[in-house]
Amino acid sequence: MIVVAGEALIDLVPQAGGTDGSGGRGASGGDGDGGGGLPALAPRLGGGPYNTAVAVGRLGSPVAFCSRVSRDAFGEALLGGLARAGVDVSYVQRGAEPTTLAVASIDANGSAGYAFYVEGTADRLFSLPDRLPAGTRAVSFGTCSLVLEPGASAYEELMRVAAAEGVFTALDPNIRAGLIPDPDAYRARFKGWLPSTGLLKLSEDDAEWLGGTPEEWLASGPAAVVMTRGGAGLTVSTRGSARYDVPGEPVDVVDTIGAGDTVNAALLHGLAAWDALSVEAVAGLGADAWHRLLRFAARAAAVTCSRAGAEPPYMTELPPL
Repeated sequence: MIVVAGEALIDLVPQAGGTDGSGGRGASGGDGDGGGGLPALAPRLGGGPYNTAVAVGRLGSPVAFCSRVSRDAFGEALLGGLARAGVDVSYVQRGAEPTTLAVASIDANGSAGYAFYVEGTADRLFSLPDRLPAGTRAVSFGTCSLVLEPGASAYEELMRVAAAEGVFTALDPNIRAGLIPDPDAYRARFKGWLPSTGLLKLSEDDAEWLGGTPEEWLASGPAAVVMTRGGAGLTVSTRGSARYDVPGEPVDVVDTIGAGDTVNAALLHGLAAWDALSVEAVAGLGADAWHRLLRFAARAAAVTCSRAGAEPPYMTELPPL
């Protein structure tokens, strides 16, 4: 069982060719104001950990989601999406507070930026569970859930507890700078997570913001650091000073929402399939295994980029691992 811990939210995604407030009909069906030119926004199920859990489920690995989800209509839709992907939701906490919203903006290259509405929302009130699901082999953490208190401290404690119990942990910081009031304090906190991290995955932009290098991070604990480089592909650096690269998969990009989360899921699924969800096993992977795993992750991410919103692939859409 792979457990994914973190937030579930609603992405409000601009629709191609649609406007709300430019004289036409808006997303709500109302008349526009005759010149605002605002894009029509469509709600999409999202959140980095949520997307990762859905992607793991679609790839076929047993997976559970550990979070706190609103009882509002968005929350019900989020649980429905998990269930359709085969994700165990019995460890999801519920709350009466509203669901977090993330308003996405898509640039000319399909890259997504976000503005968040998080005050008083359900997911940030997550509390430490009494135990992990039976048979947990790995727990994945990341994104907003490790920033927004008081839930961030609960997720951090869960990470430390899991690592202390010998459970493999994966971390994707997935930096959302607008949510981080004190960057230096967050960077220090990030370094404190590394001794409890088995696999670190991050983007080039994350690495630049954090101001470190794979070699520095490896010295603090992880068995491997996987870095996404957009269309240029993926790179892994390992404890043994090895580095392996694979190119990106050619694709007509619609947007990049959920691409990094799909990489997370593909890495976890592949390691699970190889019975390699341990620090020792990851540290022992050689060039052939890493190239196979990274190519699989790159292909999975490319499929996600070819579709609007976070719509990760099913295993039937991918070549064998």
